[in-house]
Amino acid sequence: MITKRIIPCLDVKDGRVVKGVSFVGLRDAGDPVELASLYDQTGADELVFLDISASHEGRKTMIDVVRLAASKLTIPFTVGGGIRSVEDMTKILRAGADKVSLNTAAVLNPELIQEGARRFGAQCIVVAIDAKYDAKEDIWFVYTHGGRERTDWNVLDWAKHVVELGAGEILLTSMDQDGQKNGFDLSLVRAVSDAVTVPVIASGGAGSAEDFVEVFTKTKTSAALAASIFHYEEVDIMEVKALLRERGEEVRWISTR
Repeated sequence: MITKRIIPCLDVKDGRVVKGVSFVGLRDAGDPVELASLYDQTGADELVFLDISASHEGRKTMIDVVRLAASKLTIPFTVGGGIRSVEDMTKILRAGADKVSLNTAAVLNPELIQEGARRFGAQCIVVAIDAKYDAKEDIWFVYTHGGRERTDWNVLDWAKHVVELGAGEILLTSMDQDGQKNGFDLSLVRAVSDAVTVPVIASGGAGSAEDFVEVFTKTKTSAALAASIFHYEEVDIMEVKALLRERGEEVRWISTR
């Protein structure tokens, strides 16, 4: 049985972790290195850092954050946000990240996925997909630029395409559910995880430990990601894992102090 992964996400802006609802209304959630170290000690299986600072200074700050976090972490972590070239990937991986996440840049330049996979291996390349449902057309569309711009890509078609190009994992975020805390978008997660052969990380909507149980038992997702419920200590990672273990799911277990 494949071990299910619980992954906190740290959205980093100007060196601080922030969190909003449906990609807007950001508020401070703490120091990224301190939070990363805490999650390492309290049961997280991996971490995702997303740099939402658009400027050059934001990139420099993020590399410093990655380097500091890498010195304290024993679990893998992925870094995304503003990565537009193989050179950007190289800098992030050299700073200590285990994987890089591509979103807007992958849509604008799909060959970047191939180049990254060829250079670093598919296991290092995560493609993040921000998905929003269009009820009129009954389709999830791919959005870019932090959820501000809709593309012509159907999410399922894009997910299959990025896997063909060499992506080793998909980070799937429901924009409709992001920050709502009323559960993952099971229809979306099920559709994508059924359509591809690589691991899918479900993101957007977690509000309780039961939400994690639901997404793991009702879809083929390999991992589930959340932010604010962990940052503000509304849900404890090991409580989530205890409930998953009770329901027969395989998880990595640690004894927390």
